[in-house]
Amino acid sequence: MVTVVNATGPLKNISGAIVLAGAGKMGGAMLSGWLAQGLDAARVAVIEPHPSDDIRRLVAKGARLNPAPEDVGKVAAFVVALKPPAFREAASGLKPHVGAATLVVSIMAGMTIAAIEQHLGGKIVRAMPNTPAAIGRGITVAVAAKGVGSEQRATADALLRTTGSVEWVDDESLMDAVTAVSGSGPAYVFLLAEELARAGVAAGLPEELATRLARETVAGSGELLHRSDLDAATLRQNVTSPGGTTAAALEVLTGKDGLQSLLTRAVAAATRRSKELAK
Repeated sequence: MVTVVNATGPLKNISGAIVLAGAGKMGGAMLSGWLAQGLDAARVAVIEPHPSDDIRRLVAKGARLNPAPEDVGKVAAFVVALKPPAFREAASGLKPHVGAATLVVSIMAGMTIAAIEQHLGGKIVRAMPNTPAAIGRGITVAVAAKGVGSEQRATADALLRTTGSVEWVDDESLMDAVTAVSGSGPAYVFLLAEELARAGVAAGLPEELATRLARETVAGSGELLHRSDLDAATLRQNVTSPGGTTAAALEVLTGKDGLQSLLTRAVAAATRRSKELAK
């Protein structure tokens, strides 16, 4: 069962420090979103042994970089944006930041609530964002452990929502498929643009023109899908005239071993890998 929770919890209502462990692309996108939405940088602590220039610029706004646990003060939320192997290695050093009642928000692929509790403790919200978070157009799916209260859920929602929309589920077993569809999904779309350009070159277009046509077509179609009230199938049908050029192409794409079969297999493979990461 999927439950959509319309939790609201503006960042200004969060009381205490926000600690971010891991400031790579996704962690950096979250940090940027928090600051852009008005969170006081002085309330943010970033744990990152190798900060990029972009992170250093964000930290320069007043956030603390690699402070000792005793210097952080009361922690409202501890956000983990590490790769699972790095988290396992760093967990003992992170644990002093987390008390039994501390909200822990994890955006690690494949790491279960049980595994995070074992390594870190706290009250866990497991979430999976995706890379469009970098421009505020991401989508995140989250699930809360049983001990997470409504206030903590609202805090997690506020932190995650700065990078795009948020959906909540009440069944953690769905998170592996979520990871495969939306977490990994941007790579599938980028591959489509890449291969569409390559096919254009094979059909005789100059490479630069083919690349631009593919890029703008994928971007524009995504924006149309975003803005339209119509579903994807209807939008596809609206482009397809019987016996026309699009119909000829779709006959290939929807045929045996076509796009539907490929994506089903791809998502299944990513789902399996997400489950393996938890081991």
